Amino acid sequence: MNRVLVLDANQRSALATTRSLGRRGVSVYTADETADALAGCSRFSQGYLPYPSPGAQPEVFIRQIQQYVAQHRIGMVLPMTEMTTELLLRSQTSFPDVVLPFAPLPTIEALSNKSALLRLAQSLTVPIPETWFVETLSDLPDLHQLPYPLVLKPSKSWVQVDGQWQRAAVQIAGNPEVAQQLIASDPVFQQHPFMLQRCIPGTGQGVFALYDRGQALAFFSHRRLREKPPWGGVSVLSESIPVDPGLLTHARALLDAVNWHGIAMVEFKVAPEGTPYLMEINTRLWGSLQLAIDAGVDFPWMLYNLAAGAPVPPVTDYKYGQRLRWLLGDLDNLYLTFKERELAFSTKFAALLRFCTPHPLRTRHEVNRWSDLGPFWWELRQYLRDLQA
Repeated sequence: MNRVLVLDANQRSALATTRSLGRRGVSVYTADETADALAGCSRFSQGYLPYPSPGAQPEVFIRQIQQYVAQHRIGMVLPMTEMTTELLLRSQTSFPDVVLPFAPLPTIEALSNKSALLRLAQSLTVPIPETWFVETLSDLPDLHQLPYPLVLKPSKSWVQVDGQWQRAAVQIAGNPEVAQQLIASDPVFQQHPFMLQRCIPGTGQGVFALYDRGQALAFFSHRRLREKPPWGGVSVLSESIPVDPGLLTHARALLDAVNWHGIAMVEFKVAPEGTPYLMEINTRLWGSLQLAIDAGVDFPWMLYNLAAGAPVPPVTDYKYGQRLRWLLGDLDNLYLTFKERELAFSTKFAALLRFCTPHPLRTRHEVNRWSDLGPFWWELRQYLRDLQA
């Protein structure tokens, strides 16, 4: 099983996984639906393999992965998104000699389906935001009676619309009219279950976990210091922190309840008064994966060994205060901050100072690393091309 195919190679989690396994002597091949990709430019990628769009052509995608598996004698396939994970698990009989290091699909769906997850959390007394479940539009409550800003959250991150897979985006409405417009204009809300949630201010914190058939092997935690966009989104600067006992209790309750196996990232929003509210669980390798690796918890390598049947000693300690910065994402954060007309100049100047004065002794860049600069040059070219578009 010394050959691994990493899918969704444009994801930063794919880059972290490729570097982790490649440094350990594993032969890693990378693949995505573009002509080239972020992880494909890493020196640890033995080869880059383009495939048809899994969203538009799922059957053709599966056949292409079958060909790559046979051609390159692949022993393990690691998808990085919910969509490709689900497609592979649905077609698992097409890969009889390939390891997919995940829990069974029904177990994954119990956590990746956000509506099912929040109902499970309610049964376990895990705090969740005030939530209204909408299975069909006939369940839609009176929008004028709900609190604003209001979060409109699809139950699944990827859904099928008119026969094609489509990413289901979370939306925020500032008033009932905007909420109604979003629901009426988005086929995801029209055709699939979703939730309406009270918007929770606070700090995002995650508990990363590795389980072996219901047995916890490792936990790790981080907090987001900056996001893109600044008011909430993808982490661009994060920091490793000790696992909060309260968050750990909630995370374990959820994962233990489904006899979890493999990796998971349990995401919370910690409100200013200290209450942690469950947001979602990522049942795949996640965006800030490199931070855990830098701090001493190498989830891809542990997952690889777990799937190979090798011993995986439990992790009980890691480096606190380690920081991870996605440079170009952080640049976007700064741009969006300066673009906000309502923000005072002092606030914008403080943001500029923070951007220009990172903590050099404990901050590492997620993409641009001296030992493997190919992905950064690729990302920079894409970034400049998008600016010109």
